[in-house]
Amino acid sequence: MLAPEHANAFWVTGPEKGELRREPLVSPAQDEVLVRTLYSGISRGTESLVFNGRVPESEFSRMQAPFQTGEFPYPVKYGYCSVGRVEQGPDALLNKTVFCLFPHQDHYVVPASAVTAIPDTVPANRAVLAANMETAINGVWDAEPMLGERICVIGAGVVGALVAYLCAQMPGVEVQLIDINPERRQLAEQLGVAFCTPDKAPCDQDCVIHASGHPEGLRQALALVGNEGRIIEMSWFGEGSVAIPLGGAFHSQRLTLKASQVGQLPPKLLPRWDYQRRLKLALSLLVDDRLDALISGESDFTQLPTLAPTLFGPGGTALCHRLRYSQRDLS
Repeated sequence: MLAPEHANAFWVTGPEKGELRREPLVSPAQDEVLVRTLYSGISRGTESLVFNGRVPESEFSRMQAPFQTGEFPYPVKYGYCSVGRVEQGPDALLNKTVFCLFPHQDHYVVPASAVTAIPDTVPANRAVLAANMETAINGVWDAEPMLGERICVIGAGVVGALVAYLCAQMPGVEVQLIDINPERRQLAEQLGVAFCTPDKAPCDQDCVIHASGHPEGLRQALALVGNEGRIIEMSWFGEGSVAIPLGGAFHSQRLTLKASQVGQLPPKLLPRWDYQRRLKLALSLLVDDRLDALISGESDFTQLPTLAPTLFGPGGTALCHRLRYSQRDLS
């Protein structure tokens, strides 16, 4: 099968602006694969910062996605939740459905080592959650929940919901998913997790995992943990600064505030784990049909430039928005 000569990709071209660009597509070399995209997922938290030009200059290098093109703040081609089918490549991958940390683009060529085959038990349209599941796995590893602990997760976005979902599967662990939006109760129920709004949140928690992206959520996390409790911060605030109360009980109760970031594996796992093993675990965990509740909408890839201001806007309530790609060449 001949590779198409051009691909179509979504680029952020300015603050709150994006467009589809047509670009040349090279034929794959012997150790590369040509992927035709089936779906991609929008990771709203990080991609909102990119779309709105809020990536701090100090983080330009660390924020780079694996196959990003262009430089921050813009123009930049950014994204990392792509599911597609291998149309050219090694026999072991040919015609396989794969996941790749690639931006929103309809065809692409990458090293064969950059794609991971999706298990037959996981639908392609759900596999767009793989990157979010990786982040959630890292957060749970950093939190180190133990049997019988009381845990609150603040922020019922995709990552927070996945963290609560994973923790709730541990024997004896009591998990509360907390969000200011009472409509997220339905999501929690679909995932089998207890839910409450901040005014009903339980205190004296062993661990609080913060994933709301809002300073008020972190302040509440500090108020909810008990003596010697630990707070795991999974939010990233971009250019924002956050004021938190480190007086009062923070020292007297010997609380711990720890950062969690998907870009690094916990040090004690490094002798046995690498990023590929973590991604395979994330994909295997997507077998549960209940996780479809995290897909809050779907649209055609060609609509992204029009939808982006709403999807990435400050009042957006989307969870994972899925983009579907036409079987035909968009050119």
